[in-house]
Amino acid sequence: MSRLILLRHGESEWNARNLFTGRADVALTPRGERQSRDAGELLRALGLAPDAAHCSRLRRAWHTCALAMDAAGRGTAPVAAVRALEERDYGSLQGRDKEAVLRELGEAEFRRIRRSADARPPGGESLGDVSARLLPYWHARIAPQLAAGATVLVVGHSNSLRALAAHLDALSPTELLGLELPSGIPLLHELDPALRPRRRGGRYLRPARPGRRTGPRTPLAGRSGVTPER
Repeated sequence: MSRLILLRHGESEWNARNLFTGRADVALTPRGERQSRDAGELLRALGLAPDAAHCSRLRRAWHTCALAMDAAGRGTAPVAAVRALEERDYGSLQGRDKEAVLRELGEAEFRRIRRSADARPPGGESLGDVSARLLPYWHARIAPQLAAGATVLVVGHSNSLRALAAHLDALSPTELLGLELPSGIPLLHELDPALRPRRRGGRYLRPARPGRRTGPRTPLAGRSGVTPER
């Protein structure tokens, strides 16, 4: 059985400031570094140490990938850092405060620009544009590794991973609007021989703690998966 692990990069400096980051090449915060190491340690503990990894070239993603792979005991495994997995270009919104943009646009338009497949911020990309550059790489480089039975880690960004999840799970427009992937929490997809998810939406991996309420087990659980971050 093939296993695909999606991991959104740890908290970045602009995540912490609630800014639209897009293609800005910002660093992880200390919290983001801890999240990355914790994710790798969890993969190792669960017997899910990746055979190979693919990540965005933006440093918050490749740093997350490096820290997670080292913590998983796979620091020498092959890693490809590629443009295809980079974050969506937010155009004129990049660097702006999200709360200020929300007040300016209103809830409905703010959500449409951020979460629909076809809306583009001025000068930026839609999620469909991200899919158009990501899916050829998926088919050419990632899918063959999975088809060979490998456990593969993909470290990306909110929108590059949403685009991949939408492809894997054949999400409807309504489901896509509600899809959120939190930072630093691995999302496991176990795939059948045709590379279809055995469980739609996959499942989040979290440390087992007695009495702990772990929250959503899949990004498709409930109305919107996890609480949207603005």
